Amino acid sequence: MGTITQKDLVSSIANAIQYISYYHSPDFVKAMSKAYEDEKSEAAKNAIGQILINSKMCALGHRPMCQDTGSVNVFINVGLNAKLELDKELEDVINDGVAKGYTNKENTLRYSIVSDPAGKRINTKNNTPAVIHYGVNNSSKVEIFLAAKGGGSENKSKFAVLNPSDSVYDWVMENVRKMGAGWCPPGVLGIGIGGNPEKSMYLAKKSLMSHVDINELIKAGAKTELEKLRLRLFEDINKLGIGAQGLGGLTTVLDVKILDYPCHAASLPVAMIPNCAATRHIHFELDGNGEAKFEAPDLKLWPDIKLSMDNVKKVNIADITKENLSQFKSGDVLLLSGKILTARDAAHKKIVEYKNANKPLPNGLDLKNRFIYYVGPVDAVKGEVVGPAGPTTSTRMDKFTKEMMEIGIMGMIGKAERKQPTIDLIKEYKSIYLIATGGAAYLISQSITASKTMAFPELGMEAIYEFEVKDMPVTVAVDTEGVSIHTTGPAQWNTLDCSSCGCKS
Repeated sequence: MGTITQKDLVSSIANAIQYISYYHSPDFVKAMSKAYEDEKSEAAKNAIGQILINSKMCALGHRPMCQDTGSVNVFINVGLNAKLELDKELEDVINDGVAKGYTNKENTLRYSIVSDPAGKRINTKNNTPAVIHYGVNNSSKVEIFLAAKGGGSENKSKFAVLNPSDSVYDWVMENVRKMGAGWCPPGVLGIGIGGNPEKSMYLAKKSLMSHVDINELIKAGAKTELEKLRLRLFEDINKLGIGAQGLGGLTTVLDVKILDYPCHAASLPVAMIPNCAATRHIHFELDGNGEAKFEAPDLKLWPDIKLSMDNVKKVNIADITKENLSQFKSGDVLLLSGKILTARDAAHKKIVEYKNANKPLPNGLDLKNRFIYYVGPVDAVKGEVVGPAGPTTSTRMDKFTKEMMEIGIMGMIGKAERKQPTIDLIKEYKSIYLIATGGAAYLISQSITASKTMAFPELGMEAIYEFEVKDMPVTVAVDTEGVSIHTTGPAQWNTLDCSSCGCKS
């Protein structure tokens, strides 16, 4: 029996983090490719196509598939007969591996973890600590399931303690319907049933570590109650018509995973956690024979896709005025060229603080008649203008929209739907909301030809930048009349008959 060294453990974790930042797993690529082939909605097919093109580009270029390179989740099982050689606590060793993976200068990943979460929220600068779940078994190995989980999908997690007589199916369907597109579908839905509150959440997260195999289950047929529930949810969630990026279409989930555990007779704990289109997880073992080895997937797995340019409008931002914004209608696909500003949560907060204090923004920055892109890019490497720079979830900026409209911004670019009060403001101020494809960050970054920091550099990736873009692909999500594609699209593709269930869809 060999010795599992600290060096091998650190290197294996670091290499795994790098690997999953730019390689989708083969099962996920196959599922997405099938979704692309089957999709009938033009808007959804375009979004899935962008995600697959982005995925292949990342596999070739070894750059992150999403600008949100995730928070690290580790499920580690340590064999009682394993021989470990460590000079520090196992938790510290794991976090050393995480830090090494995220700070790799060849493929720098974004640091998203902040300490003092209820206070100053200070970035830890290496994406540690990871969330670690420990287990033991009787083997002589160390087994690790590792995931890098995006914040947009994590934020859509749900938990409830149902009555024993309540329907898990109805609860899931109702929450998927409310979840919208902020989790970046299509992806995988993880469900945990039973145990207690923390156990059901654990089960939901752990279920996401397994392969996409719903089509195999369909062919084999369901043999257990959980398998029957998986199939029913998979079929009916996709009938809701939410579709890729919430644009309306046939595929919202690629798979539904369920794990369960015995629970108290008086309760029914249930948890739901989605995994986005940037699904990133890997499984490996260490047995004392060196660090884990990760083989690159066959590039032939990815389909050759050429996106349709039919009905696409090329738009120069310099030619857009508040008076002519009305020419763009919900659902229009645009290729933007010109200069845009970036700002997300922390920058919006500072902008509003400056506004309320009647202070001008730094460096003479003027937001009037500008487009604001909700993005926190990855740092550039190897001569890049900017690293992967896909959109973040727009609803987090809804609370700032009125103040931004009062300042006089022209429009906003993000991902997913906006809440109705924000849609009402867009209509009132004759503004516009555009969406870029979540999960296509590297592809989008290729349209950025110049970047410079404009304000709040201390915020790091949340600083305000000015991007110069050429043919940046976006879709009009909410037009000047308040028509939202996230309402009209799913309504068009919803085929679910809810007369026999209680999901209120």
